[in-house]
Amino acid sequence: MRISIFLIIIFSNLILLDCSNDKSINISKNTSDTIKIGNQIWMNKNLNVDHYRNGDTIPEITNGVEWPNLTTGAWCYYHNSDSLGNIYGKLYNWYAVNDPRGLAPQGWHVATDSDWIVLVNYLGGPDIAGGKLKEEGTRHWLIPNSGANNQSGFSAIPGGCRKYNGLFIAMGTDGFWLTSTMSNFYSPPWERGISNERTNVGRAYSNKIMGYSVRCIKD
Repeated sequence: MRISIFLIIIFSNLILLDCSNDKSINISKNTSDTIKIGNQIWMNKNLNVDHYRNGDTIPEITNGVEWPNLTTGAWCYYHNSDSLGNIYGKLYNWYAVNDPRGLAPQGWHVATDSDWIVLVNYLGGPDIAGGKLKEEGTRHWLIPNSGANNQSGFSAIPGGCRKYNGLFIAMGTDGFWLTSTMSNFYSPPWERGISNERTNVGRAYSNKIMGYSVRCIKD
Protein backbone atom coordinates (compact mmCIF):
# COMPACT_ATOMS: atom_id res chain seq x y z
CA MET A 1 0.00 0.00 0.00
CA ARG A 2 2.88 2.39 0.77
CA ILE A 3 4.23 1.79 -2.74
CA SER A 4 0.91 2.61 -4.41
CA ILE A 5 0.56 5.80 -2.42
CA PHE A 6 4.04 6.93 -3.45
CA LEU A 7 3.35 6.14 -7.10
CA ILE A 8 0.24 8.31 -7.01
CA ILE A 9 2.21 11.14 -5.41
CA ILE A 10 5.07 10.91 -7.90
CA PHE A 11 2.79 10.73 -10.94
CA SER A 12 0.60 13.56 -9.75
CA ASN A 13 3.53 15.96 -9.68
CA LEU A 14 3.36 16.05 -13.46
CA ILE A 15 0.00 17.81 -13.23
CA LEU A 16 1.31 20.79 -11.27
CA LEU A 17 3.11 23.67 -12.91
CA ASP A 18 6.88 23.19 -12.67
CA CYS A 19 8.36 26.09 -10.71
CA SER A 20 11.32 24.24 -9.29
CA ASN A 21 13.70 27.20 -9.12
CA ASP A 22 14.23 28.10 -5.49
CA LYS A 23 13.80 31.67 -4.29
CA SER A 24 13.60 33.69 -1.11
CA ILE A 25 10.22 33.33 0.51
CA ASN A 26 8.32 35.85 2.57
CA ILE A 27 7.13 34.29 5.83
CA SER A 28 5.59 36.09 8.80
CA LYS A 29 3.93 34.60 11.84
CA ASN A 30 0.73 36.39 12.78
CA THR A 31 -0.50 34.47 15.84
CA SER A 32 0.35 31.16 17.47
CA ASP A 33 -2.02 29.43 15.04
CA THR A 34 -1.50 31.20 11.71
CA ILE A 35 1.32 31.79 9.28
CA LYS A 36 1.57 34.14 6.31
CA ILE A 37 3.26 32.56 3.31
CA GLY A 38 3.56 34.98 0.43
CA ASN A 39 0.14 36.60 0.17
CA GLN A 40 -1.70 33.71 1.82
CA ILE A 41 -2.56 33.31 5.51
CA TRP A 42 -2.77 29.65 6.55
CA MET A 43 -3.54 27.89 9.78
CA ASN A 44 -0.29 26.26 10.88
CA LYS A 45 -2.08 23.26 12.40
CA ASN A 46 -4.46 20.65 11.06
CA LEU A 47 -8.13 21.40 11.66
CA ASN A 48 -9.58 19.93 14.86
CA VAL A 49 -13.19 21.13 15.07
CA ASP A 50 -16.19 18.94 15.85
CA HIS A 51 -18.93 21.43 14.91
CA TYR A 52 -19.92 23.06 11.66
CA ARG A 53 -19.78 26.84 11.44
CA ASN A 54 -23.47 27.10 12.34
CA GLY A 55 -22.95 25.12 15.55
CA ASP A 56 -24.30 21.74 14.41
CA THR A 57 -22.33 18.74 15.62
CA ILE A 58 -20.18 16.74 13.19
CA PRO A 59 -20.53 13.07 14.15
CA GLU A 60 -17.46 11.19 15.33
CA ILE A 61 -17.42 7.73 13.72
CA THR A 62 -15.12 5.24 15.42
CA ASN A 63 -16.60 2.07 13.92
CA GLY A 64 -14.47 0.82 11.04
CA VAL A 65 -17.41 -1.01 9.47
CA GLU A 66 -19.68 2.03 9.59
CA TRP A 67 -17.09 4.47 8.15
CA PRO A 68 -17.04 3.10 4.55
CA ASN A 69 -20.83 3.35 4.24
CA LEU A 70 -21.09 7.02 5.16
CA THR A 71 -22.72 9.52 2.81
CA THR A 72 -22.75 12.40 5.30
CA GLY A 73 -20.06 14.36 7.12
CA ALA A 74 -17.98 12.66 9.79
CA TRP A 75 -14.62 12.78 11.52
CA CYS A 76 -12.38 10.50 13.52
CA TYR A 77 -9.01 10.49 15.22
CA TYR A 78 -6.28 8.20 13.95
CA HIS A 79 -6.81 4.85 15.71
CA ASN A 80 -9.67 6.67 17.49
CA SER A 81 -7.06 8.02 19.90
CA ASP A 82 -7.70 11.35 21.64
CA SER A 83 -4.00 11.73 22.38
CA LEU A 84 -3.11 11.38 18.70
CA GLY A 85 -5.91 13.78 17.81
CA ASN A 86 -4.42 16.44 20.05
CA ILE A 87 -1.26 16.28 17.93
CA TYR A 88 -2.45 15.57 14.40
CA GLY A 89 -5.98 16.96 14.41
CA LYS A 90 -9.03 15.22 13.05
CA LEU A 91 -9.46 13.18 9.88
CA TYR A 92 -12.51 14.32 7.88
CA ASN A 93 -14.36 12.74 4.99
CA TRP A 94 -15.36 14.68 1.87
CA TYR A 95 -18.94 15.03 3.04
CA ALA A 96 -17.82 17.08 6.04
CA VAL A 97 -15.57 19.27 3.88
CA ASN A 98 -18.37 19.83 1.35
CA ASP A 99 -21.19 20.39 3.84
CA PRO A 100 -22.97 23.73 3.20
CA ARG A 101 -22.99 24.46 6.94
CA GLY A 102 -19.25 25.13 6.66
CA LEU A 103 -16.41 23.12 8.14
CA ALA A 104 -13.97 26.02 8.45
CA PRO A 105 -14.41 28.72 11.12
CA GLN A 106 -15.85 32.10 10.16
CA GLY A 107 -13.46 34.06 7.95
CA TRP A 108 -11.69 30.90 6.77
CA HIS A 109 -12.25 28.19 4.18
CA VAL A 110 -10.92 24.70 3.57
CA ALA A 111 -8.04 25.20 1.15
CA THR A 112 -8.97 24.71 -2.49
CA ASP A 113 -6.89 22.98 -5.13
CA SER A 114 -5.98 26.45 -6.45
CA ASP A 115 -4.88 27.59 -2.97
CA TRP A 116 -2.51 24.64 -2.78
CA ILE A 117 -1.15 25.27 -6.27
CA VAL A 118 -0.33 28.87 -5.28
CA LEU A 119 1.36 27.67 -2.08
CA VAL A 120 3.40 24.93 -3.74
CA ASN A 121 4.53 27.11 -6.63
CA TYR A 122 5.48 29.93 -4.24
CA LEU A 123 7.72 27.49 -2.40
CA GLY A 124 9.57 26.52 -5.55
CA GLY A 125 7.31 23.94 -7.17
CA PRO A 126 6.11 20.40 -6.42
CA ASP A 127 9.54 18.78 -6.47
CA ILE A 128 10.90 20.68 -3.46
CA ALA A 129 7.97 22.34 -1.67
CA GLY A 130 7.36 19.34 0.58
CA GLY A 131 10.64 19.85 2.39
CA LYS A 132 9.77 23.48 3.05
CA LEU A 133 6.35 22.50 4.37
CA LYS A 134 7.43 19.62 6.63
CA GLU A 135 8.18 19.98 10.31
CA GLU A 136 11.89 19.39 10.91
CA GLY A 137 13.32 16.36 12.65
CA THR A 138 11.85 13.02 13.59
CA ARG A 139 9.63 13.92 16.53
CA HIS A 140 6.60 13.09 14.36
CA TRP A 141 8.10 12.13 10.99
CA LEU A 142 9.89 8.82 10.70
CA ILE A 143 13.43 8.66 9.36
CA PRO A 144 14.65 9.96 6.96
CA ASN A 145 12.23 12.94 6.72
CA SER A 146 14.08 13.96 3.56
CA GLY A 147 14.78 17.64 3.00
CA ALA A 148 12.58 18.84 5.86
CA ASN A 149 13.40 22.38 6.99
CA ASN A 150 9.92 23.90 7.57
CA GLN A 151 11.12 27.08 5.87
CA SER A 152 7.48 27.99 5.25
CA GLY A 153 6.36 27.65 8.87
CA PHE A 154 3.52 25.41 7.68
CA SER A 155 4.69 22.67 10.07
CA ALA A 156 3.23 19.74 8.14
CA ILE A 157 3.09 16.53 10.18
CA PRO A 158 2.28 12.97 9.02
CA GLY A 159 -1.23 12.31 10.27
CA GLY A 160 -1.84 9.38 7.92
CA CYS A 161 -5.39 8.69 6.78
CA ARG A 162 -8.43 6.47 7.17
CA LYS A 163 -8.98 4.31 4.11
CA TYR A 164 -12.20 3.56 2.27
CA ASN A 165 -12.35 0.23 4.15
CA GLY A 166 -12.19 1.92 7.55
CA LEU A 167 -8.56 1.01 8.32
CA PHE A 168 -5.90 3.51 9.37
CA ILE A 169 -2.55 3.74 7.56
CA ALA A 170 0.60 5.83 7.10
CA MET A 171 0.91 7.85 10.32
CA GLY A 172 4.56 8.83 10.66
CA THR A 173 5.34 8.34 6.98
CA ASP A 174 2.72 10.37 5.11
CA GLY A 175 0.50 13.40 5.54
CA PHE A 176 -2.61 13.84 3.39
CA TRP A 177 -4.70 17.00 3.10
CA LEU A 178 -8.11 17.04 1.49
CA THR A 179 -9.04 20.08 -0.60
CA SER A 180 -12.50 21.51 -1.12
CA THR A 181 -12.23 21.17 -4.92
CA MET A 182 -13.75 18.41 -7.02
CA SER A 183 -11.55 17.33 -9.93
CA ASN A 184 -14.69 17.61 -12.08
CA PHE A 185 -18.44 17.25 -11.58
CA TYR A 186 -18.40 13.46 -11.54
CA SER A 187 -14.95 12.77 -10.12
CA PRO A 188 -13.61 12.75 -6.55
CA PRO A 189 -11.91 15.73 -4.89
CA TRP A 190 -8.23 16.62 -5.06
CA GLU A 191 -5.88 15.93 -2.18
CA ARG A 192 -2.24 16.63 -1.40
CA GLY A 193 0.32 14.20 -0.04
CA ILE A 194 3.75 14.62 1.57
CA SER A 195 6.10 11.74 2.43
CA ASN A 196 8.93 11.25 4.91
CA GLU A 197 11.08 9.82 2.08
CA ARG A 198 10.67 12.66 -0.43
CA THR A 199 10.74 16.44 -0.73
CA ASN A 200 7.84 16.69 -3.16
CA VAL A 201 4.17 17.53 -2.74
CA GLY A 202 1.87 15.09 -4.51
CA ARG A 203 -1.48 15.93 -6.08
CA ALA A 204 -3.95 13.11 -6.61
CA TYR A 205 -7.61 12.19 -6.80
CA SER A 206 -9.12 11.34 -3.46
CA ASN A 207 -12.05 9.15 -2.48
CA LYS A 208 -15.05 10.76 -0.80
CA ILE A 209 -14.99 8.09 1.90
CA MET A 210 -11.32 8.54 2.86
CA GLY A 211 -10.52 10.38 6.08
CA TYR A 212 -7.86 13.06 5.63
CA SER A 213 -6.35 15.99 7.47
CA VAL A 214 -7.58 19.46 6.52
CA ARG A 215 -5.85 22.83 6.44
CA CYS A 216 -7.73 26.12 6.27
CA ILE A 217 -6.75 29.40 4.65
CA LYS A 218 -8.06 32.86 5.39
CA ASP A 219 -10.77 34.23 3.08
